Amino acid sequence: MALRVLIADDHAVVRQGLRMILGLDNDIKVVGETTNGREAVRLARELCPDVVLMDLLMPVMDGVSATAEIRQDLPEVEVVALTSSLDDAMVMGAVRAGAIGFLLKNAEADDLRNAVKAAAAGQIHVSPAAISRLMGQVREPSGPEQLTERETEVLTMLARGKANKEIAHDLRIGQQTVKTYVSHILTKLGVHSRTQAAVYAVQSGLVPAGELTPPEAVESTTREQWWSA
Repeated sequence: MALRVLIADDHAVVRQGLRMILGLDNDIKVVGETTNGREAVRLARELCPDVVLMDLLMPVMDGVSATAEIRQDLPEVEVVALTSSLDDAMVMGAVRAGAIGFLLKNAEADDLRNAVKAAAAGQIHVSPAAISRLMGQVREPSGPEQLTERETEVLTMLARGKANKEIAHDLRIGQQTVKTYVSHILTKLGVHSRTQAAVYAVQSGLVPAGELTPPEAVESTTREQWWSA
């Protein structure tokens, strides 16, 4: 079964281009498109896509607000944010809202398809330009709530693009235990999403910046792994 994608962008040419690029991959199916954030929320509820490609600047409701609402109401639906410019507040707003990926609209076709597949697998995919913007926004915790050795291990694996199922398999623990560790990590770091936590891992030297978006891992992931991630 192909990955189901919803496109939200107020420019017809952009929507057409995204649909064409994604349509070249038989493992991806565009199930709907819309021109504003409010409609994106409605269609996400109606169509239950695996991934929403979300423009951040749209009428009626902006992409950041729409992302937050979708992630709150439909946590199983992942969002990849799209933008034509990198504004610090916009980048951080999208990540805080729960976007698992962040791409510029001039991204290569393969990068776009990889971002969709990574998001469906629960893997982080952020363009290098966006990573540099995020680095200055995530600070190392200064209080007593430091990460345990196991939490640090989970954070490192998360930042390297592993989904919960993969982390659970590698550490020989249950997926629910992984989710609990991730929740504790976000709380201790004072961040709102896995993407922010991954940026912290890069900033603190746990993971090289180049490992934050591992295309090889995405390419080798099977569809069965996507659905069970």
